[in-house]
Amino acid sequence: MNFGKPVPILRMFDETKAREFYVDFLGFGIDWEHRFEPDLPLYLQVSKGDCLLHLSEHHGDCSPGAAMRIPVDDLDAFHRELLAKRYPYARPGIEPMPWGRDLSVSDPFGNRLTFTGD
Repeated sequence: MNFGKPVPILRMFDETKAREFYVDFLGFGIDWEHRFEPDLPLYLQVSKGDCLLHLSEHHGDCSPGAAMRIPVDDLDAFHRELLAKRYPYARPGIEPMPWGRDLSVSDPFGNRLTFTGD
């Protein structure tokens, strides 16, 4: 028996803000999008490297306020990339922790993503 990597589902409330944060700021790509009908909630997958996230406007899929840790092999380069974008709602720093170093950002919907590395 083999288990695969989990794919977190994060709640979102505004498609434009989600794209601005995940695609424009963090640099994730959109792999696919799904709506049952044009005026119904959006469900989509974004990815960057091996990291996959699902974002959902469906109220029953999950609750806002999730937290996750995402390993990054070059945290310093990712930090420089984020700061260069001058995103108006986040200018994250790197914090030393007992297990390595963390860079945390919150999305516009209250979910916290902590990118972690050496």
